Amino acid sequence: MSYGVSAALQTAVYQALVGDATLGALVGSDIYDAFPTGTLPALYVALGPEVVKDRSDKTGGGATHEFTVSIVTENAGFATAKHAAAAVSDALVDANLTLARGSLIALNFFRAKAVRVGTADQRRIDLTFKGIVQDDG
Repeated sequence: MSYGVSAALQTAVYQALVGDATLGALVGSDIYDAFPTGTLPALYVALGPEVVKDRSDKTGGGATHEFTVSIVTENAGFATAKHAAAAVSDALVDANLTLARGSLIALNFFRAKAVRVGTADQRRIDLTFKGIVQDDG
């Protein structure tokens, strides 16, 4: 198994989200790889956990990365979060990402979960994607 491509994939995903004009129009620069200190904005996107499974074969190392991108809003209802979630999905599904290490074979939507957080108006949508990578390094 190779976990060597993980950081390169995360960086490429983050850059794809930050560079997407549609998502930027919805959330501005509030796209986080690590949460800032202080008060969070009313709508933001955050990279979340990942689960990695071996896909190595006799030709080399590889892995499937299941990673989560969360959209969180303080707005009542899911409409605002769903518009941002659609922009995240559009930016990532079948994206042609260049990785600093290894190569991306495929990037697909896997599942989503929309929930109300606590008793307040906060809503969160967790989008899970599957990225298949090959470690060329």
